[in-house]
Amino acid sequence: MKPSPLLVTAAVVAVCGGLLVLFTDIEVSLVRWASCGPFATQQEDRSELCKGKL
Repeated sequence: MKPSPLLVTAAVVAVCGGLLVLFTDIEVSLVRWASCGPFATQQEDRSELCKGKL
């Protein structure tokens, strides 16, 4: 029994969407670490990004 093309398409879209969300979360974490990390200036530390408002 072959899977329906609609089910295969839905599975591919779900996997791609999940990967996009995962890598977006990782990218945001890396940007926040780079911007607010040990080498950040005082002005960067006071930014909305470092305060967690974004």
